[in-house]
Amino acid sequence: MPHRKKAQIADIEQCLLLDGIYHRYHYDFRGYAQASIKRSLEAALVSFDCRTISQLQDRILHDPSAFSVLLGYLTIQVSEMFRDPEYFLALRTEVIPLLRTYPSLKVWVAGCSTGEEVYSMAILLQEEGLLERSLIYATDINPQALRTAEQGIFDIDRMAEFSGHYLRAGGTKSLSAYYTARYGHVVFDKELRRNVVFADHSLATDSVFSEVHLISCRNVLIYFDTELQNRVLELFGQSLCHRGFLGLGAKESLRFSKHADNFENVAYKERIYRKKSRL
Repeated sequence: MPHRKKAQIADIEQCLLLDGIYHRYHYDFRGYAQASIKRSLEAALVSFDCRTISQLQDRILHDPSAFSVLLGYLTIQVSEMFRDPEYFLALRTEVIPLLRTYPSLKVWVAGCSTGEEVYSMAILLQEEGLLERSLIYATDINPQALRTAEQGIFDIDRMAEFSGHYLRAGGTKSLSAYYTARYGHVVFDKELRRNVVFADHSLATDSVFSEVHLISCRNVLIYFDTELQNRVLELFGQSLCHRGFLGLGAKESLRFSKHADNFENVAYKERIYRKKSRL
């Protein structure tokens, strides 16, 4: 079969698989960047020992446990503590002073993956004296990732890199002050997650669940197509309180979004924005 014809059939199979997943399991990946989904499925085909996506679809639709495995391929679980330290430093210097004026705070870490950013945010708020009066919503669509995040256990080999990020983000202590090392892993202080609510939430299908002061959604929009990006940014605009803040990833921007005019720059290089009054 000519390569072009084979590629066309694979594209059709991919669309059918994503439709099937939506109708069978109510996870909607149809608005994700299809090139990224294609790469994920190529890796999954090897793991499942399937020659075609149609073979994979047959297994996924008839075996929920197989879908749970596939979900790990379709949801990118790559994160670091204090990733892009300049972002957290800008939060500390440009945003925290304004958040401090509220009697209580709600922060949403959207697409929290395995929790590295959740603990980074909790540590930042703790050092700024705000964690006690803050509620952090940590959401993701992957149940396994949420369970990992809630446990607060990470490989000790990652701590040297995380510690460097923490110090460059303006950390005031040693990162080791927040965790206990044991058997090749570290366990972060349970006090950091006492005010954290871990919950399943899909940016593709779910709606507003609370009014928040700060949304941090980093390196998530890059996996969405333009239509879904606009849907998510509208959701964020509706979720933010009057003059609330939005933080995106280093490779993400509001610049070409139809919602760009609803926000103003706070720290453009670090991708931190503030909702305009008229929204």
